[in-house]
Amino acid sequence: MQFWIIIAVAAALALYAIVVFNRLVRLRQMVNEAWSGIDVQLKRRSDLVPNLVDTVKGYAAHERTVLEEVTALRGAARAVPENDVAGRGQAEGALSAGLGKLFALAEGYPDLKASGNFLELQKQLSAVEDDLQMARRYYNGAVRNLNVAVQAFPGSVIAHACGFSARDFFELADAVERNAPQVAFNPAPT
Repeated sequence: MQFWIIIAVAAALALYAIVVFNRLVRLRQMVNEAWSGIDVQLKRRSDLVPNLVDTVKGYAAHERTVLEEVTALRGAARAVPENDVAGRGQAEGALSAGLGKLFALAEGYPDLKASGNFLELQKQLSAVEDDLQMARRYYNGAVRNLNVAVQAFPGSVIAHACGFSARDFFELADAVERNAPQVAFNPAPT
């Protein structure tokens, strides 16, 4: 009788380990898939930058420092290894700030702001930024689920024994970038 109890307990533990292992594999694959989505959006944004810089250059050639800075930031963002999530977040945050300067620069050039090419690039970049936000949320949710599974007991025992580890979130490097922009509304006097 005790022999069958020991066999039943061993079988239950083995079944539990298999279920936990398969869940960890599924969660890891979801994180990898989510990172792929972020990577695609970052590449789309990166591919728009040279066209945007060239368009602005045609109207604001003497604003060379901003144009060179955005180009350098794009190169730096592309140079970060794919698996360095924290480094990639920091580099992409710097590129976002550089693009913000580029658009602020465009405010001083009415002909540039009215250019169909510039408006189309601005529209495409805005769509990419929206897609990137959705991809970032999906990735961070997948990372959260994996990290909970890897760190919660008793699954953590199986996770560490099988080489699973927690992943980094894809976060903006600068706390200022997390804040919503301030918009002031001054109604015209009546």
